[in-house]
Amino acid sequence: MQRTMLEIMIRWCGAAGVTALPGAAFAATDVALLPRNLSPWNMFVNADLVVQAVMVGLAFASLVTWTVWLAKTIEIRRKTATARRRLSMLESDTMLAKAEQESRGGNDAVAQIIQSAAREASLSGGHFDDGLTERVALRLERVEAAMSRQIARGTGVLATIGATAPFVGLFGTVWGIMNSFIGISEAKTTNLAVVAPGIAEALLATALGLVAAIPAVVIYNHLTRTIAAHRALLGDASAVVLLLISREGDRDSFRLARAAE
Repeated sequence: MQRTMLEIMIRWCGAAGVTALPGAAFAATDVALLPRNLSPWNMFVNADLVVQAVMVGLAFASLVTWTVWLAKTIEIRRKTATARRRLSMLESDTMLAKAEQESRGGNDAVAQIIQSAAREASLSGGHFDDGLTERVALRLERVEAAMSRQIARGTGVLATIGATAPFVGLFGTVWGIMNSFIGISEAKTTNLAVVAPGIAEALLATALGLVAAIPAVVIYNHLTRTIAAHRALLGDASAVVLLLISREGDRDSFRLARAAE
């Protein structure tokens, strides 16, 4: 009899314990429903197709940003070093004919400036007059503008990525959260285990958008400053060429390589 009463009490206490702790049961269910790994890769794999497309596009945009940075940095440094070397040659005690011979065949910006000035002087018959300086200045402005457009080529894509990447990531986030709410409606539950994975996947798109946009803006501003410094260097080269032509005209020693040939 005592043994039977003890068994009844144990069963009643067990049932009461389960009833008194429903949160523990729901917590165990939530843990079971949550994915085991919420790493960025698993969130990408489990994301909606549209969100995956957004993430791939943002990753590609980030790759383009760093590729443009590397290519333009190497190009600007190489062209700036060549321009400084040419400018140093022009600032020495030289003549336009000698400078034209040394820069002949060169494709850099300062060489193009020197050759353009020499060509205009050659077309003028090798004679210095008041209009020669103006004609040379017009040619040099065109060369500077062409060389500036050439060295700035490719930087516009950085501005586009910096301006649009956050909004593309936001689109992926909105789409992912919308799918999460649809999943809540279909599951007829508001458990965190149902909502959390979809929201995490959606927020990952916004994070990738910022990862693509922030470096693009910083690199674009940096390249803009370096390109502006390179343009100023070309302006100095043009000014030195004009001074060289004016100085030779005052000395009545204006000569050209093509005229000498």
